[in-house]
Parts: sequence; structure tokens; C-alpha cells
Amino acid sequence: MPSDRTDGLTCLLTGATGYIGGRLAPELLAEGHRLRCLARSPEKLRDQPWVGSTEVVRGDVTDAASVAEAMCGVDVAYYLVHALGTGRCFEETDRNAARVFGEQARAAGVRRIVYLGGLTPAGVPEERLSPHLRSRAEVGRILLGSGVPTAVLRAAVIIGSGSASFEMLRYLTERLPVMVTPRWVHTRIQPIAVRDVLRCLVGCARMPAEANRAFDIGGPDILTYQEMMQRYAVIADLPRRLILPVPVLTPGLSSHWVGLVTPVPSSIARPLVESLRHEVICHEDDIQRYVPNPPGAPLGFDDAVGLALQRVRDAQVATRWSSAAVPGAPSDPLPTDPDWAGGSLYTDVRELNVDASPKALWRVIEGVGGENGWYSFPLAWAVRGWLDRLVGGVGLRRGRRDAARLRVGDSLDFWRVEEVEPGRLLRLRAEMRLPGLAWLEMYAGCDDAGRTLYRQRALFHPRGLLGHMYWWSIAPFHTAVFGGMARNIARTAAKDGTARG
Repeated sequence: MPSDRTDGLTCLLTGATGYIGGRLAPELLAEGHRLRCLARSPEKLRDQPWVGSTEVVRGDVTDAASVAEAMCGVDVAYYLVHALGTGRCFEETDRNAARVFGEQARAAGVRRIVYLGGLTPAGVPEERLSPHLRSRAEVGRILLGSGVPTAVLRAAVIIGSGSASFEMLRYLTERLPVMVTPRWVHTRIQPIAVRDVLRCLVGCARMPAEANRAFDIGGPDILTYQEMMQRYAVIADLPRRLILPVPVLTPGLSSHWVGLVTPVPSSIARPLVESLRHEVICHEDDIQRYVPNPPGAPLGFDDAVGLALQRVRDAQVATRWSSAAVPGAPSDPLPTDPDWAGGSLYTDVRELNVDASPKALWRVIEGVGGENGWYSFPLAWAVRGWLDRLVGGVGLRRGRRDAARLRVGDSLDFWRVEEVEPGRLLRLRAEMRLPGLAWLEMYAGCDDAGRTLYRQRALFHPRGLLGHMYWWSIAPFHTAVFGGMARNIARTAAKDGTARG
């Protein structure tokens, strides 16, 4: 049965592996609520620092049976998922998932649904909105009509360390002292700090039953994107940027341009860009009736950017836009898994003895990627990243969430961390566009003689003739890429161990 209101509530959280959900979970726990997370891949939450205080169940919002089971005994259900980028039918997927969620919440006697959507421009017909905003608005309407009291929070640009909007703003401003920009840089926007979004989401759990509506949420500043870039430059101590708007850059061209300049791929940049074509500012502040602002809130744009930059510099980024799995990316198990169906499997295995301790070797393994690179043939890795970008992939510039530590589910350039056994094993699954499935394993241990051993294994499961052709076309480069990587990791570990000694 639902818990007594005088006690903490039982909350169901969807999207816990994503940017907002991964930050909302500890906030709900800190408020004294009990937390249950619904995830398609619960193992991705294994290394989250808060997961020991939660219940994690496997399921999908499109599967009524798993949603019904997850809803049992729940007071408040948070809906923080969307199907953007899963294909041309993503709007239909969003529509069906919202209906399933609302129906099962009503059947389970859930007291409230909380949904984070997008701020839509006033006076613009829905057919003129981007598919992204149109779908967000439709999901909100479905949940509001579910028969369960629902709070729909509508936000524009969210500013926080690791958010896609912040990283797009950050890299555009830092990398381009002179910019030829589309007309949407003159569109007025009302950004909001991620901490204020989280505060509102947590506060919605205690709303009275009669509150069944949408709320606009935003920060105190209304700015154009050009003003945001200039103010970012001041906060980051950069020279003033020269911005030259031109009328010929469409949202499609703009998104490709953003994808080339920033770590945000064009597939994610496009909905962000399209949402900036129209003015997106709050037209009411009614959320204050139910979630009053504490002193110092909401944060202004300058304070939000300054705090986000400080988090980045201190390597305290809790989640990133890339925390959620890339839509369409492979998620099949490693071919050694008993559930794997079999077929061709290509491997490249390298083993080296290392003149360092296993601990020193592990430090190097866990530090691969991002600013540290991949320890071999940098041009080859860069070219592979550029090619991936050209075909709509994530490319090599997602970097790392943390410069020294990895956890299951982290994005790592164009890889995803599939397994971490601290001090021993790192397994990465490729998320670049490939005609097959690929993994890279790095192992630190000892051989039979007690000497430190580095073992590296690249695996590729081809899909069709194109997959086989792909493997053999790059096979001549394996010695330079994979062989060089193994040698340089061993050499770096030896140097690091000597220096620390």
C-alpha cells in the first residue's frame, strides 16, 4: 500500500541512467523518500554511489507488465524518458510509452506523476514545432489526462556541468573566437540551472492532489543565445567573441556544424537547435505556490555557468548528457556470454610483461581516453572519430566524465564502459557506427611467474559481408594501433611506477 504522507514517500524513477535522473535519485533519497528505479539495463546503475539505498528493477516503459510490477506500492512516479533518436517513429514510441505509464499508474493507485518536458513557444501552432518539442508536449498531455494528478515541468535550456546545452554553449564559445552563426542566436531564451530543475522535481512529490497541470520553470535571466555566449566568455576569462549571424544556416546545417565543433553529435544537437528557433520564455511562475524558492534561488545565468565550470575543473561532474545510452547503439552481450547465438568472431590479442606493479598498470588502464588519448597512432584514432561523425555517430570527442575513475555505464569517447573490475579488468563496448559489434578489453594481473601482465583483447562480431570486409580492411593497421597501444600502456605504467617509487 502507498506509504503514509507523514513519512517519506515511495518514488518510482524512470531514466535513472540519464543526465537528470542520475542527479535526481540522490536528491530524492536526501529528502527521506524511498526510491525504486526502473531500468532496461540495471547493471548500468551498479557503480552509482547511491544505488545501495535504492531498489532497482528491470523493465521498459513500453512494457505494460514490467511497468505494472514497478508501480506496486508507489506514491510518486517520475517520468524522465523519451525515445528521441530511436528512429523516424520516435513520436509514436513516446506516445505509446506515455499511455502505458499513465494507465499503469492509475491502476496501481499512484498519487502523482511528475514529468519533465520542454518549454514550448507561446502562439506557435503545434504543427510548426520541431518533432522533439511536439512529442514532449504530447507526452505531457497524455500524462495529464491519465486520471492521475500530474505535474508537467516545462524547461528551456538547462545549464549544469555535463548537460548537452551547457557543453554545446561551452565548446562553441571556447573553440571559436570568430563565429558565423545562424539567425537563432538572436532568439530570446530563459535558461535554468540544473539545481533549480532538481529542486522543483523533488518539490513536486508533495503537491496536493488538485494540482494537475503544466508549470513553466526558468531562471531569472532572459537572454539571446548570442548574449549567453558573450557572457560565458567573460565568466571563462576569454576575449570577447565576434559573432556574425547569417540567414542561410538551417537547423539541419546548424546541427552538423555544432556536431563538428563540439562533443555533442548532430543527432542530439538537432533537437537542441530546433528548440531555439522560437522564443522560449516562461509565461507564468505558478510553481512558486507549491515549491517556493529558498533564499538565493533560482540561480542566475552567470552563477549557474560559474558553478558548472567549477564542477568541470574539479572533476565533480555527477552525470553527463552522454550518461544515457546512445539511441541505436549496440547493446548485445559480449560474445563469450552463454546467451550469445554464435557466429564469426574476430579477435586481436596482445600480452606483455610490465616492469611495474599491477596497481600502477591499472592506473594507466583506468585513465585511457579523453585528454589522455589511446596511447597509439593519435592520427588514426582522430580519423576514425571524424569518419564516425560524418555518418552521424558520436565521434571521439565525448571524453570522460571523470579524469581518473570509470564506472559501468560511463561514456568514454566512442566507447561505453560495459564492465569494470577495479584493479583488474576494463571492458568497453563500441558505440561508433560499425557493420557489427566491437569490444575492447584491458586486463592487469600477474603471470605464472608472478610478473605483472598486461593483456589486451579487441573483439569484433561482423554483421554480413560488409562486416567481414570492414575487419580485413583495417587488419593491416592492427599492429600500429593495437600493438602500439599495448606497448605504450606498458611503458607508461613502468614510468609511472618508477616516478611514484
